[in-house]
Amino acid sequence: MNKKYSYGRQCIDKEDIQSVVNILESDMLTQGPAVKLFENALCKKFGSAYCSVVTNGTAALHLTGLASNWQQNDTILTTPITFLATANCILYSKATPDFVDIEPDTYTIDVNKLEDKIKNYVQKGINIKAVIGVDYAGHPCDWESLRVLADKYEFQLINDACHAIGAKYHDNEQYPMSYADIAVYSFHPVKNITTGEGGAVLTNNKKIYEKILKLRTHGLERKSDWYYEMHELGYNYRITDFQCALGISQLKKLGHFIKQRQFIAKYYDEKFAKAEHFIIPKKSPYANHAYHLYPLQIRFDTVEMSKEELLYRLKLKNIFCQVHYIPIHLQPFYQKKFGFKINDFPIAEHFYKQEMSLPVHPLLKKNDLKYITDTIMEILR
Repeated sequence: MNKKYSYGRQCIDKEDIQSVVNILESDMLTQGPAVKLFENALCKKFGSAYCSVVTNGTAALHLTGLASNWQQNDTILTTPITFLATANCILYSKATPDFVDIEPDTYTIDVNKLEDKIKNYVQKGINIKAVIGVDYAGHPCDWESLRVLADKYEFQLINDACHAIGAKYHDNEQYPMSYADIAVYSFHPVKNITTGEGGAVLTNNKKIYEKILKLRTHGLERKSDWYYEMHELGYNYRITDFQCALGISQLKKLGHFIKQRQFIAKYYDEKFAKAEHFIIPKKSPYANHAYHLYPLQIRFDTVEMSKEELLYRLKLKNIFCQVHYIPIHLQPFYQKKFGFKINDFPIAEHFYKQEMSLPVHPLLKKNDLKYITDTIMEILR
């Protein structure tokens, strides 16, 4: 069998291609009208007053910290089960990161443990500057409870929604702006829609929006067609018009993409739910899961095989699963710099030891899913 099954990939059709070709045949490839059109489409779709599209999700997180004025001696809390960029953006602002363990069912930040940690900090005379909730795999956090804590302890609330474009919370697709102060998206090819590389910052705060606009273009302020001034250090985080044209086209298909991902997840659920070796991802009643990932847990203590061996044997069958994620606090950099150690966040660590992300993208057909599930079952049998 020559067909390869990766855990995620882009879904590009002729309409997407033509939208890019139209820009390539136009006068402006960057800083043209398609950028604003994409920003307006995102604002309308997700109910934000303002949107800034940038080069990638990491840039969006970086600019969020800078525009929020995170500084040295500020403490920012997030989850250890996320991509490095979520925590690294805190360091880019010279603030201090700390982590809160995850819920065992949703794999998102545990709200009760978050409040316990905040209380501990308050007793030491330290106020929490911000909390970054991560909608892991496409499952929304408990945003109502997070908003209550944000108001109670007066911290900024950020939604790292890079996994969750198209998710719903209490049947509301616009939930990020209903609860968080800022929401950040990624449009990497494995995400639910893509611009190739790309990201976005959504907010209802005009000052943060205006600062991000400035910082994404070297920090300069244009005074006329040719004269500009730089008052603070910025970056080149601009996205191109042909990327935004692709984003506009992809956004129209988001609902279809989500339905396909949910179909795949349901298929996996039905195949793995009753088998003793597996733990399928649960879904809270409040969540409409976007399934950027399908994180299957395998009870490796019940099988005579390690995760490394299983991933290798699947690779030989052209099934390329992935692991999301190695907990950030176990990374050598974070251990050396901040003193994190094994067992600091036991639920996250246990989840990591068992987790494997299965292929989940709209190009997969039912016979593909049968091959993937049958192969996993056969290997573990």
